[in-house]
Amino acid sequence: MRVTTALLLATAGLAVAQPHNKHQHLHNKRVPSAAADVVVPGPTVVVYELNGKLISADDVRAGIRNGSLVWAGDGELESAAPSPVASSTKEPAKETPAPVQAQAYPKSSTARPAPSEAAPAPSSADSPKPKPSSDSGHGSGKKSWMLGEGLGRDFPDGEIDCSHFPSEYGAIPIKWVGLGGWTGVQSPNVRAAGGFDDIMSVTTAQCKNGNCCLEGAFCSYSCPPGYQKSQWPSTQGLTGQSIGGILCKGGKLYKTNSALSNKLCMKGTDKVSVKVKNTMNEVAAVCRTDYPGYEAETVPVSAGPGEEWDLTCPDAAKYYEWKGASTSAQYYVNPKGVSIEDGCQWGSPDKPWGNYAPMNLGVGYKGGKAWLSIFQNAPTTMEKLDFTVEIVGDDINGKCRYSNGQYCSGNDYSNCNSKEGCTVAVNSGTATFVFS
Repeated sequence: MRVTTALLLATAGLAVAQPHNKHQHLHNKRVPSAAADVVVPGPTVVVYELNGKLISADDVRAGIRNGSLVWAGDGELESAAPSPVASSTKEPAKETPAPVQAQAYPKSSTARPAPSEAAPAPSSADSPKPKPSSDSGHGSGKKSWMLGEGLGRDFPDGEIDCSHFPSEYGAIPIKWVGLGGWTGVQSPNVRAAGGFDDIMSVTTAQCKNGNCCLEGAFCSYSCPPGYQKSQWPSTQGLTGQSIGGILCKGGKLYKTNSALSNKLCMKGTDKVSVKVKNTMNEVAAVCRTDYPGYEAETVPVSAGPGEEWDLTCPDAAKYYEWKGASTSAQYYVNPKGVSIEDGCQWGSPDKPWGNYAPMNLGVGYKGGKAWLSIFQNAPTTMEKLDFTVEIVGDDINGKCRYSNGQYCSGNDYSNCNSKEGCTVAVNSGTATFVFS
């Protein structure tokens, strides 16, 4: 039997270093290789060690997910000094996926490779069954909490305590992330004229009496379907890191991008309408990347059976730019039946959820057209989505459909591939990602 020991670090009292990868490229979560293997003939067993004690795989997954654990660099335990955790680890090489066929608008990709555990990820047939979708304690029906409130209200600088999540101004609290409703909290330790650096991401362990939006931090948030975050500072990461959200200063919250909007949430383009429609009898969790910001897939759309929801389509001329380049939205599509609580957060390689979800959607407006793509979440996973996705509409150039592991385009859907995906251009009207 081959035993692989994966060593871990506790992050209590520390923050996790912000991954320094741009959104258009693969966003690698800093997960260095596990310790060297001790090889004896037989199957592989992965065990996890923290401070000299073995802990369960479930505890590891929970800790990695909520930020209380990180992988130790090069398989050796490291001092929990206040320096960035990531500074002592080796950054995995970045890979750039092949372009989507006919891709005229750059797709975003924040896929993260799996940790180098020796045991292979199970197939969908062996994956644990997801929990039934719930309403996160927000009510019943068509998830009224996801619609938000106060979307038209201007946000008042310096009046609201950092300990208060501003749901009265359109932001929707994402409770399952464990950050008091925020989707991510970033605290730069270096604030130079050229940009922020040594950017730490606040973890649940650092929250004080339930307040996770700490002094000096940028606190990011989700907006309802059809809307997107409007606040991020003009000063960004010194080495390309994205930063998003409102600022906690002197114990009060302040906008960071009043030139764009005095509101917390804004719509995407009004030139076309993009929707997702679920015709199945099980829920479908679609999760947008929190970008600019921590870049986790924590912005949810929970499409119940028979439901139709807006998908935000950013206008490249009016939204976030990375080093002068326009950006689009990326959504992760989870297998049917996976709840947003499971699917819209960091995942793990043993389940095809979260950043290990099988499929990505690319959505953006540029050059007078909306560009919509579906593609495999490669190289992170080649797991196959268990339902069909097709882009339909009245004024679309091209065809694009996923079914049974194949992404197909062409008039008769005869041009197929298993990874690169397909793209359509939407000239006007409404285009819909139909799940069936």
